[in-house]
Amino acid sequence: MLETILVFGATGAQGGSVARNLLSRGKFAVRALTRKTDSPAAQALRELGAEVVQGDLDDPASLAAALEGCYGAFGVTNFWEHFGKEATQGRNLVKAVADAKIQHFVFSTLPPIEKETGGALKSPHFDLKAEHEEYARSLGIPSTFVHVPFYYENFLYFFPPRPAGDGTYGFGFPQGDTPLAAMSVEDVGRIIAPLFEQPEKYIGQTLKPAGDELPATEYAEVMSRHSGKTVRYTHVPRETFAALGFPGAEDLADMFEYYRLHIPSRAKDIETMHAIDPNVQSFDTWAAKNEEKLRATLS
Repeated sequence: MLETILVFGATGAQGGSVARNLLSRGKFAVRALTRKTDSPAAQALRELGAEVVQGDLDDPASLAAALEGCYGAFGVTNFWEHFGKEATQGRNLVKAVADAKIQHFVFSTLPPIEKETGGALKSPHFDLKAEHEEYARSLGIPSTFVHVPFYYENFLYFFPPRPAGDGTYGFGFPQGDTPLAAMSVEDVGRIIAPLFEQPEKYIGQTLKPAGDELPATEYAEVMSRHSGKTVRYTHVPRETFAALGFPGAEDLADMFEYYRLHIPSRAKDIETMHAIDPNVQSFDTWAAKNEEKLRATLS
């Protein structure tokens, strides 16, 4: 009988990728936690063989019930859906995992931008996850922490190139010339699922996945090549981006400024990811696979 992994946020981007990859590898049974067990995404996981259970990060009792009998758990919280509520939701998640005496917890967290920059930069969607990581450490949970980077898919949904008025397309953020590490969200599960199979190797480790590392101008060049449109990147200064006024603008401005000023080359991390799974995609490979989506985004 296979041991069971509970996947939090199983119908979301990261959780869905982890659940699908765990199911495809066949080494563990998968229990998929979601608020909406009748959603199309939940039904798709059932059809792949997952046990789908209802749970809500605002309801600790539902988390305890979902974790009962599980060997491991993958945890993730979503700042962009809940904003400040992520603080309590993350603590609820970690406390439930600790109380359930989970033997291997793989937790999607991020580095503490405010702490690492001495308060010069603040990014709540990073800093809250860093607090949750520290909380998990303080409770002694056998854990592997995973700091997921920028997604390639952000160029389709959150930072799509916009018409410039002259037949070209453009995007901009405060990254400058510093290479930006990124990966496809579908590859997140390729990296995380195998971790559960080697707990002795990965418990206590912090992994920093990435599939590629390019200057933003090169991301633009790859998108141009695969979409048939001319795409250009423009550096937007941190202060300008922070003043754009949409929810989270200042948070994202400080995130990119942190990437620009404080993240060294991720080449070794990319090598490590390819050692875990050689099929992790470069941006060029991903863009070739997603040409139709890129063309639709730039239509």
